[in-house]
Amino acid sequence: MKISVLCDVKPLLGEGPIWDVERQRLWFIDSLGRRIFRCTEQGGEMAAWTVPSAIGSMALRRAGGAIVALQDGFHALDFDTGELRHIVDPEPDRPGNRLNDGKVDGAGRFLCGSMDMGETDPTGTLWRLDPDLSLHRLEDNIICSNGPCFSPDWHTLYFADSFTGKIRAYDYDPEIGTPSNSRTFAALPDDRGGAPDGATVDSEGYVWSACVFDGRIHRFAPDGSIDRVIEMPVCKITSLAFGGPQLDTLFVTSMAEPPLPRHPGDGPLRGATFRIDGLGVTGLPEPRFAG
Repeated sequence: MKISVLCDVKPLLGEGPIWDVERQRLWFIDSLGRRIFRCTEQGGEMAAWTVPSAIGSMALRRAGGAIVALQDGFHALDFDTGELRHIVDPEPDRPGNRLNDGKVDGAGRFLCGSMDMGETDPTGTLWRLDPDLSLHRLEDNIICSNGPCFSPDWHTLYFADSFTGKIRAYDYDPEIGTPSNSRTFAALPDDRGGAPDGATVDSEGYVWSACVFDGRIHRFAPDGSIDRVIEMPVCKITSLAFGGPQLDTLFVTSMAEPPLPRHPGDGPLRGATFRIDGLGVTGLPEPRFAG
């Protein structure tokens, strides 16, 4: 196994890596820096786009461009022109919230959760944006939505409210996009103060979770037991995704000093994006938003 810096664009809050199978490019975001990045698997041919507010996540579209989850709701972004088209603000009555982590399911729906920007109050919601651009509320009372991802057969949804320290599993109906039967899938070790952040599922059905403030990646077996732990060179890792031509490289984002005084740290002034090679594991292609 080899860990190396992919690119050093110094994001304030690196997040949301997505491997674009069609273009063979990695996408990731700087949530607080309000930027979207694209590069090769080696970190070359860097391109960037700026958005007008904090961005929590994005979903590539089958028709081109992306759906971006900004502080004031969902927007359609045209990469060629940089034009944004507002779709819907799901929480206009909650100015202390913003949209955060999201992932596309096998039918092309975008599941994206919101968070309390103070990270103290359970004002967040897990939303589902359908291809017809209709919006559906799936779950409430969330402080910080993170790590939505799916089992290879799409029948299990994994999701975390980071500050509970737990990843939850749901039965998921891929025909209608409805989660049910919420239960604890795994509790992260609390010996170093970490919390579950971004997550992905590999081709064997194991869940990979970035433990923010801890600097460890945990691979969980389908029964929730810890199968593998990887120590990263920085403690504030945020999210991860498999990519590369064989989907066998793990890309990991990180952040700078967090904006909240209750999370002090000695991390870098800016984050970086890493790549891990030689894991002997492959991921799954990331679906595109169907709308």
